Amino acid sequence: MDAVTKLKSYTIEDIYKLPDGERAELIDGKIYYMAPPNLHHQRISGKLYQKIANYIDSKDGKCEVLAAPFAVFLNEDDINYVEPDISVICNLSKLDDKGCHGAPDWIIEIVSPGNKPMDYFTKLFKYRAAQVREYWIVDPMKKMVTVYRFEKETMEEYFFGEEIPVGIYEGFSIKVTER
Repeated sequence: MDAVTKLKSYTIEDIYKLPDGERAELIDGKIYYMAPPNLHHQRISGKLYQKIANYIDSKDGKCEVLAAPFAVFLNEDDINYVEPDISVICNLSKLDDKGCHGAPDWIIEIVSPGNKPMDYFTKLFKYRAAQVREYWIVDPMKKMVTVYRFEKETMEEYFFGEEIPVGIYEGFSIKVTER
């Protein structure tokens, strides 16, 4: 018997076969099940979505902001499928009824206690490799936002309540608050 056991690799088809109501993401063929977001998470997500959507609307912007659950197919393969908390897509040709095909311009993930390594490491590297322009990690436990601007190769940290400049929109900044 071979000492090396091959782990099963899953595809997007396996994600679509999950029972109704069960959410998961697929990264490099591995399924990561997702717990439902709590009230605190949803409040932060809702406020961020509202601020971004209002800004885009006020500028008659061409970008679209979408909140989870929304499928993002980062690569042209069948082993990567994520559902960022918030995605901003400026190239609308990437969108169809199934989701976004290719990297969104800006992704925001809100950290839950059980998904810290996923947001801070796994997704960070995946999003960078996929050429997401900007990635925010909102951490309610630390009351901090870590901002990666991959095009400029910068990383900055902000506390809740501070103005955070949005890299993909000159002159736009957001204060992340708990409510």
